[in-house]
Amino acid sequence: MKPGSGATNVLKPLYPITEMNRLTRITAILIQLQSKQVVTAGEIARRFEISLRTVYRDIKTLQDAGVPIGSENGVGYFIVDGYSLPPLMITEGEANALIVSEKFILNQGDTSLIDDFTSVLLKIKSILKTYHKDGVSKLENRVAPFIKKDTTRSHWLSAIQKSITNTQVLQIKYHSISKDETTVRKVEPLAVYFTENTWVVIAFCQLRNALREFRVDRIAALVATPQTFDDQQGFSLKEYFNNNAGM
Repeated sequence: MKPGSGATNVLKPLYPITEMNRLTRITAILIQLQSKQVVTAGEIARRFEISLRTVYRDIKTLQDAGVPIGSENGVGYFIVDGYSLPPLMITEGEANALIVSEKFILNQGDTSLIDDFTSVLLKIKSILKTYHKDGVSKLENRVAPFIKKDTTRSHWLSAIQKSITNTQVLQIKYHSISKDETTVRKVEPLAVYFTENTWVVIAFCQLRNALREFRVDRIAALVATPQTFDDQQGFSLKEYFNNNAGM
């Protein structure tokens, strides 16, 4: 076409923008389904801000494509055992988010969490494209969290997390600041939280026969025992904090 003829040499996208967005969402839904044993339609709808009807349509699209997605009324969707996605590519935004997360984790105080995160981050960096690696290296030197005071050092968070997921009783040697005493006790960890630059584990203490909080930095020794405990599925951190507000 000659200039001025009214025609433009604009390349049209291979897919309409709306269809591209849907393909991206469907892929993300598949990843979400693989992230846990069961995912509800409501969880998917909230994450992508779509209707339940759209969720059902997207799930059917995946099923029609051969993805073995099962469902149970009143429970949710799940991927049938044995199916796995091919290796995933990490986007630039996702890589940058990991770098920001790394800065916070390096300053949170627990060495076991630092070691675990550093290990997985190295694996993720190894699959980045070259231009993403250059950007990540640049960003690493230009992001820093603001820390008001030094964090306390601890070493047991990784073992405690495993205890929570495996409902495994821990034997700990704990030094209480308030009583200035050291005791050996068996505990059933239920949750952990980070406050005042310190990690705290909420656990049922078999010695005191009650729920107790233990500062992880005050644990002098920790051993995972062969003993397991009943998984308290109903335990909620939100309810725990609401019930203990002001204590």
